[in-house]
Amino acid sequence: MTAQWLFAPGDGALPPALAGREREQEELSRCLASLAGGRSPPHNVVLIGPRGNGKTVLLSWFERMCGACAARPDVIAIAAADIPNPAALRAQLVPTVVARFLPRKIAVTGLGSAEWAMSEAPDSLTRRLIARCLRRPLAVLLDEAHTLDLDVGQLLLNASQQVRAKAPFLLVLAGTPGLATHLGRMDASFWDRLGSGLLGIGCLSPNAAKEALVKPLAGQRVSIDDDALDWVVEQSQCYAYFVQLWGEALWNQRRTTDETRLTADHAKAAAPSVTAQVTNYYHRRYRELEADGLLRPAVTVASAFGAGGNACASDGDIDEALAAAGVEASRRLEVREELNRLGYIWCPPGQLPPVVWTAGIPSLMQYVRDQAV
Repeated sequence: MTAQWLFAPGDGALPPALAGREREQEELSRCLASLAGGRSPPHNVVLIGPRGNGKTVLLSWFERMCGACAARPDVIAIAAADIPNPAALRAQLVPTVVARFLPRKIAVTGLGSAEWAMSEAPDSLTRRLIARCLRRPLAVLLDEAHTLDLDVGQLLLNASQQVRAKAPFLLVLAGTPGLATHLGRMDASFWDRLGSGLLGIGCLSPNAAKEALVKPLAGQRVSIDDDALDWVVEQSQCYAYFVQLWGEALWNQRRTTDETRLTADHAKAAAPSVTAQVTNYYHRRYRELEADGLLRPAVTVASAFGAGGNACASDGDIDEALAAAGVEASRRLEVREELNRLGYIWCPPGQLPPVVWTAGIPSLMQYVRDQAV
């Protein structure tokens, strides 16, 4: 990455310092090692979290790692919008140019000799994928999976289960917290057996947020004072997108002033630019809630999280807040799931009961409350 593009806010591009995602990188690296060894990993991978926390970045990182691997497994990186129907899924996973060179008969260990049917029969995708993956391991990286068509998802997940048993194949899904419910609608039985393959992607730790800022600047021989760094991290709330916005604004300060040491004054000078972008982002999220008829519940639910949305809330807390907003008991679960789908609130996976909910972006709740007054 050139110095002109030292930070990458908002477009899913891989920043020079992917900080705070060591656990996720380790899990994906283990999966890659299995593929490189000609085996399916022990599970698929599902990345869940509110928007702007780096799920797409992790997919980009993994794609790059696959390209750098000596075994060089095939990688198909797509978004749910690329596969609106089963025919589009087949075209993406086994395009005609590939299918033409696959054998009319394939020998699969455990299956014997299977007739190769070049048709659009329901099992043709599975057969074609098995043949393809026996020739070369394959990883499918699917972004925005929470918007995946249910029929397409059912076909993909069923094929994944069958292919993984016969040939080296990995499916990585990434989506908002609503992805969990969406997969449930597909009757995805693998969902209960993901184990370490289910990864919650939320806000960074303060140390990771600092690393994401300091490392790229240090690579350009630019330092930042501790007090300025602490203030910037606090302002960013450790939300990955905001961290990148701050990094970009600080770098612009360095380019404007030609300083090699950034101070609190530089951070304050960068603040108006970041504030404008954050406000625009919050305005879009506010209008999204309004368009979905969720604005009033969102305002009331924010009260369950306390000032600034920094606290956690239980199912009961949210239920009481929705009741106060006049949401009928029969609709409260549905409304909570809609707020979860949008990442306004979310429940990080891996918790022991009783589970708690957290704010997707703490200050977004305060913005929604202020604007609705």
